Amino acid sequence: MSNDLKWNSTEMMTIAAARSLQNEMICFVGIGIPSTAAILAKSMQAPDLFLIYESGTINTNPQKLPLSIGDGELANQALTVVSMPEIFNYWLQPGRIDMGFLGAAQIDKFANINTTIIGSDYSNPKVRLPGAGGAPEIAGACKEVVIILKHSPRAFVEKIDFITSLGFGDGPGSRESAGLLGRGPSAVITDLGVLKPDPETCELTLVQLHLGVSIEQVRENTSWDLKVAPEITITAEPTEEELAKVRALVQSSRTVVRA
Repeated sequence: MSNDLKWNSTEMMTIAAARSLQNEMICFVGIGIPSTAAILAKSMQAPDLFLIYESGTINTNPQKLPLSIGDGELANQALTVVSMPEIFNYWLQPGRIDMGFLGAAQIDKFANINTTIIGSDYSNPKVRLPGAGGAPEIAGACKEVVIILKHSPRAFVEKIDFITSLGFGDGPGSRESAGLLGRGPSAVITDLGVLKPDPETCELTLVQLHLGVSIEQVRENTSWDLKVAPEITITAEPTEEELAKVRALVQSSRTVVRA
């Protein structure tokens, strides 16, 4: 990526993810970059974005990044706080959520994601990750899902070590066979570009590059033979307002950690 750009790749990824959210959409949000993107979207083009976290906060409006789903910041300006069973039984499982915003440690070409272990031995993995949380249900029941993660050969792998949350399984028909309600991942947004599932094969395909990134860079950072759309679009550069707001959010979390 060119050193002349006024933003870094994480900022571009976060802003691209924020732009995917529309006003009045009901969004189930994960912690980390998904939260940064959702809060940014609510402060920009989607003031009536309806944010839900699995801890029970409904229509929350955080002013700084939550450190976890139990962070009191999520309850401060929420419409209400309900029990976790109500979040899943009433809101998620009946298909009332428009968008699920998820992160991942590993992803494969059918958008299955792993947040459980790195390594083939579940009992003795190389790395034990935070785990599933509500991600399997979010991936299964939201009307659509956007996955956000940094692009590298270790993250974009031919075969993930553990399927935490089902994307498209091994291809067309897998979600239906598993009885899942939602349409599955509609986009994977990375620090290099955007991938979307092919409508026929469900295989992730590169459709968009961030400014300053080449197709070769994306392929070099993908461990399978990545397919590329015939026409590639370029992500619009961040505005000064988007950059200022995303940097303020990141700084707010650093301030809390230092305190």
